[in-house]
Amino acid sequence: MDYLWTPWRYAYVSGAQKTSGCVFCDAAKASDDAKSKIVYRGQNCFVILTTYPYTPGHVMVVPYEHLDELRKLPSEAANEMMSLMQRMETVLRDLYKPDGINLGMNMGKAAGAGIAGHIHMHVLPRWVADANFLSVVGETRVLPELLEETWKKMTAAFSKKD
Repeated sequence: MDYLWTPWRYAYVSGAQKTSGCVFCDAAKASDDAKSKIVYRGQNCFVILTTYPYTPGHVMVVPYEHLDELRKLPSEAANEMMSLMQRMETVLRDLYKPDGINLGMNMGKAAGAGIAGHIHMHVLPRWVADANFLSVVGETRVLPELLEETWKKMTAAFSKKD
């Protein structure tokens, strides 16, 4: 039998990383963007790396305001969210040269939201055949890049665009 060691996932499966409240609100309040994996802070929204990504470069665009429905989001924040998704498309295409990009928002537990109380949009690069045997049958993902490296690349890319 083969073993794939992923000790970094222990915090996730054991619940050791639970926060005092909303993971997004806690990240936004944190002062260390490298530790919280915030790539960019806008006026109404921020971009944060997904802790357990599907692919390298998987981020979320999150409004600062703790809302559970998109229709509750003020227009300024909604406009900034769309602008940041467009900007992320450019960053991802430049850094990772993907074949495509997924955008996705799941609102509510029934829709598949892992964090149902705070809306957020996933933005992630995709490649032809990236849903291979290992991820589909083996339910395992192989990520060739540490989150710290992804964070460094993305923050550098965002600083070039400002």
